[in-house]
Amino acid sequence: MTHPQGKVRRLFELIEPIATVSFSEDVDRAFREVGMRNFWDGYFAGRAAPLGLAPAEVVHAAFYNFADGEVARHIPWVWTRISPEEAISLRERASAAALRRKLGDIAEDAGLQRIADLATRAAVSAPTEGRALYAGLRALAVPEDPVARLWHATTLLREHRGDGHIAALLAHGIGGIEGHALLAASFGLTLETFGRTHHLPGAELATVAAGLRSRGLLDGDGALTDAGRTTKQRIEDLTDTLATAPYLALDAEELDELIAGLGPVFAAAYEHVPLDS
Repeated sequence: MTHPQGKVRRLFELIEPIATVSFSEDVDRAFREVGMRNFWDGYFAGRAAPLGLAPAEVVHAAFYNFADGEVARHIPWVWTRISPEEAISLRERASAAALRRKLGDIAEDAGLQRIADLATRAAVSAPTEGRALYAGLRALAVPEDPVARLWHATTLLREHRGDGHIAALLAHGIGGIEGHALLAASFGLTLETFGRTHHLPGAELATVAAGLRSRGLLDGDGALTDAGRTTKQRIEDLTDTLATAPYLALDAEELDELIAGLGPVFAAAYEHVPLDS
């Protein structure tokens, strides 16, 4: 059994604002209250915590899309203020509270438990080989509270997809910052104006853009060429294919039920979906 790739893509769109509540102001505030200096301290502490006390080089490799040195500004410093175990607990608690606030009455709807159960069944069913971030999350206990369980499940599904996206980028010879460049160009932006890269040194961004131009993926104005659009689409298609495995735990009717049930949750949770992984 398999599922249409369009439905797998739709699930990515639906779970993104649910999982990324972890990067919201509420969760940022919770991390700052325990000593984090800025948003990125909390981001790296929360997202890297399932990897344990991994050095910056390992976190950099697993996250893939950060420039050299960016991870090292936060890892291992954050572990002098909070342990990975404490960061995991804080992130789950704060994320569930933030999601509950966004959901309002939906959080108490009897149907939410069913959707959380379906999402969790999918989220814990895929192989972990080659997926470091997903495997780290799979090692954690599944929360009992339906809202927390839904957040946990969507976070698992997001990291599973992210690990696959990295594999797709690698298969097409696209580095992390190059991936940002292709995404930025698809929005009509450049690396200098794109939110995840605008702060990087101009010389570094120029080198990335020049490399993509030399491969025929960007034109002289920084826009996608036909080859660039084709490459980006192939990466997205492969990412969708590699993201299918968790959903094979659900039959076609259950998958449609999950998509329908996530609709109201998506609408309540959606504010701004970060463009980073």
